[in-house]
Amino acid sequence: MKNISIVIPSHLHAKRLPNKPLLLIDQEPMIVHVWRQAKKSNIADVWVATADQAIVEAIEKVGGKAILTSKDHSNGSDRIFEAIETFNVKPDVIINVQGDMPLINPEAINLLADYMQNNNAPMATLASQISNEDITNPNVVKVQTADKLSSHHFHAAINFYRKQNNEQKNIYHHVGIYAYQYNILKQYVHLQKTKNELERSLEQMRALDNNISIHVGFISDYPLGVDTQEDLDKIRLLYNEK
Repeated sequence: MKNISIVIPSHLHAKRLPNKPLLLIDQEPMIVHVWRQAKKSNIADVWVATADQAIVEAIEKVGGKAILTSKDHSNGSDRIFEAIETFNVKPDVIINVQGDMPLINPEAINLLADYMQNNNAPMATLASQISNEDITNPNVVKVQTADKLSSHHFHAAINFYRKQNNEQKNIYHHVGIYAYQYNILKQYVHLQKTKNELERSLEQMRALDNNISIHVGFISDYPLGVDTQEDLDKIRLLYNEK
């Protein structure tokens, strides 16, 4: 039985929406909503890794666990690895749940965890159907897979991108949640950033460019992430409608 931990990376310095993790949704900080959704999954060990003491305090206030990390990290994987290295016992698998997805479905986390529990994939992530509108939207990350995705079946990713390209086959809306084997995460964070990673601003390209396979599973819903004030307003409206 593999030991699995969830680590949620978070910081206050997003350019498009400053202080994003602490912005309120239904009277609680957004990062708390993400933590609550992660706690509803089957994974008992849930942490927040953050550069900011205010986020630590927000999580500890609701009984959660948080680790203060360096402010120098440029991506979530590096921040997560620093946090994991403080653990006395390293998990076999780490699940990276993005700190700006307060509506992440716990069952999506469970799907990813079950796959990693039963397979030796180096990395895995999730995707959903993509609309015609989102195919042309550069703010939406797309993933192309080697084979057509279907429920409970994972296939290898062959590309991630933002801008529209000529590929039309097996294109999906990428869901920003990752699982790594511990030894793969350790290898990944010591690799140099690649040209594709820098040009596309997509850290997963570092894995593909270094022949680290990423397996992709399908989920039926896409959890709305918060990148802009408009996204935040949409999610606040959804919470008010509950």
